[in-house]
Amino acid sequence: MSSNELLAVIENMEKERGIDRDFLIQMVEAALMSASKKSVGPTRDLRVEIDRKTLSIKAYNKVEVVEHVISRNNQIALADARRIKPDVQLGDLVETEIAAKEFGRIAAQTAKQAIIQRIRQAEKEIVVKEYKDRLGDIVSGSIVRVERGDVIIDLGRVEAIMPLRERVPTEEYQIGDRLRAYVLSVQDHVSGHHIVLSRSHPDFVKRLFALEISEIADNTVEIKGIAREAGYRTKIAVLSHDDKVDPVGACVGMKGMRVKNIVRELLGEKIDIVRWSQDIKTYATNALNPAKLNKVIVDETTAKITVIVDADQLSLAIGKRGQNARLTSKLLGWKIDIQKDKDDVSFEEKVAMAIEALTHLQGVERSTAEKLVHAGFLTLEGIVEADTSDLVETTGLDETTVGAIKEAAAVVVAQPPEPKPKTDE
Repeated sequence: MSSNELLAVIENMEKERGIDRDFLIQMVEAALMSASKKSVGPTRDLRVEIDRKTLSIKAYNKVEVVEHVISRNNQIALADARRIKPDVQLGDLVETEIAAKEFGRIAAQTAKQAIIQRIRQAEKEIVVKEYKDRLGDIVSGSIVRVERGDVIIDLGRVEAIMPLRERVPTEEYQIGDRLRAYVLSVQDHVSGHHIVLSRSHPDFVKRLFALEISEIADNTVEIKGIAREAGYRTKIAVLSHDDKVDPVGACVGMKGMRVKNIVRELLGEKIDIVRWSQDIKTYATNALNPAKLNKVIVDETTAKITVIVDADQLSLAIGKRGQNARLTSKLLGWKIDIQKDKDDVSFEEKVAMAIEALTHLQGVERSTAEKLVHAGFLTLEGIVEADTSDLVETTGLDETTVGAIKEAAAVVVAQPPEPKPKTDE
């Protein structure tokens, strides 16, 4: 590679790609040194030097001063050495210039390849450094390939990777598709790609809200919590620091346009915008909306919330495959137990529950429990208070059996009730 060719390459890299000139020259020197060692053969302390102005290339090698030269690569005659350094003595080391022709075609070609490789690496390092300042940003690019489930995305100046674990399970990725993703980290990855992207991370949704909703961008509205099952549903809790701004309304937007834009980016993922509250009972009620709750019981010792709902609200509160309850639990950081109101049951359900309860009495089989319930004795208290003769007459059971059942029921009724958890009402 001539100095003119080298000058053209370095000037192009400096102007087009913004790589420092001195840094490029240092890389070229290192590449030429590596190539020269292969071409020249075994040497001692080979050094390649490029003039910073003219870019002329010179190579130097340290050789030992000897009386009789055996190896030209490592030795020099005393008379020749004294032309370089007059006071040199036998056994000293002298630095001599290696003739350019000795680099040979192999050295030039190897150097050219190494230079290109090092320049690319330098360019990549510069771009990666830039992306370290963009952690938490959303970037866009084109899918160039898929490797064992990992999606490789061209961001323009560098390729990034979206690992399989950061993909959204409901999304399909095709080569050539453009997509936006969240810059999760900038680090060494097993694939060699340094920039790791995500579309499944909850912070991807948070960042979309910040980009779409000006009140969040200027901190008028704050995102207090988020829980996500990527591709299916996200719950996001918001709080307004301005009494005149409704946090939920600001996120929804006129005719729902703001949240619709985010849903469109997430390819239809459902988003619940929840009004945050410092009161955990109110917060839970808001998070489970639109389900109507009868009672919210808070047990702070176990960080558990028990929610009581009518039968027709149970499936709505729990959600499909328990998703609504699960996301509410993640959002609040509390365990959530949603139960049907025992007072809101049909007669058939009451009968079934009463039969089931009586079967737990010692010595009471299911058939016996059915006879008692169908005779009108649905509770243990009712059995204890009833006359033995009335029980015998209405159930058809013998007096001995009835007596044993009354005794077993009396033992259970006499037991003190279990302490109830704290109730916020």
